[in-house]
Amino acid sequence: MTLVFASNNSHKLEEVRQIMPAGVEVLSLKDIGFAAEIEETGTTLLENSRLKAQTVWEWLKIKAEGEWRGAKVDGVFADDTGLEIDALDGKPGVYTARWYRQGAYDDVQGTKDMNEQEIFTANRAKALRELVGKTNRDAQFKTVITLIRQDETLQIEGVVRGRIAEQERGEGGFGYDPVFIPEGYNETFAELPAEIKNNISHRARALAKLVEQL
Repeated sequence: MTLVFASNNSHKLEEVRQIMPAGVEVLSLKDIGFAAEIEETGTTLLENSRLKAQTVWEWLKIKAEGEWRGAKVDGVFADDTGLEIDALDGKPGVYTARWYRQGAYDDVQGTKDMNEQEIFTANRAKALRELVGKTNRDAQFKTVITLIRQDETLQIEGVVRGRIAEQERGEGGFGYDPVFIPEGYNETFAELPAEIKNNISHRARALAKLVEQL
């Protein structure tokens, strides 16, 4: 089975490929030659996930005639992930990936020139800053996946509860991993081995449900 993951995020792609079972080939947008920027205009994770999957699915049917290197593509799936912090009324939520833009701070000036790692750093800094003085640091990560194949559209979600650490810890992972401690653990996602994270993370849980439908 060949599926397109509607993303070029190398970290996500690696995680997804590690989780997917043998026999399922996962292609990135770069692999299929999709170079357009998909504007995430949805107001919910569900809407953005569907928007990305639908955009790539329609492009694939028209531009690539549903094939990649002569092989049929069986479907397209996309995810959208949000960090929801209890003490902040569920923020940043749908704005998780670009939370650093929400408000003006000296440490994120010139954001147009920021690379991926700098954006990750700015987002984490904001999470820690917003929780200064708050005793409730509970939070959750939610991933919504949309799978489109033929005439079927499937949407599923995975959630992992946890809390925001007092400071960044660990060198692994990406995004908010150095500040998120999953429920049942004392280590952040960035401190945990990849094999553990890939079994308990929000994306892993959503992908496990996806695999059941393949």
